[in-house]
Amino acid sequence: MSDTQQNENLFQGLVISLAAGVMQHLGKTLNPLTNKIEKNLPAAQTTIDMLDMLAAKTKGNLTEAETKLLQNILAELKLNYVETLNEKPAEPAAGQKPEADSEAGSQSGQAG
Repeated sequence: MSDTQQNENLFQGLVISLAAGVMQHLGKTLNPLTNKIEKNLPAAQTTIDMLDMLAAKTKGNLTEAETKLLQNILAELKLNYVETLNEKPAEPAAGQKPEADSEAGSQSGQAG
């Protein structure tokens, strides 16, 4: 395998890996460590921003396929981010307490 082909494969792997992380932070896929659906919108936004920066910094230096991959993934991630942002929070069924995950998330900023 040539260095060029290896670099293209590594770039593709990096972009897809970052995208998978965003989807996990958006609660679209399971966290493999906890086997739970977890949302962390600030982390998702930061990774999307990193991919935007990568696109800007590499503009004119990517192959057509790499450019297309990055543009398509960014478009998909941004769409999913906005959809997640606009989702109404799930309401617990009558007689049930809210899940501990949502309570822990709201208390994490209250440390003092």
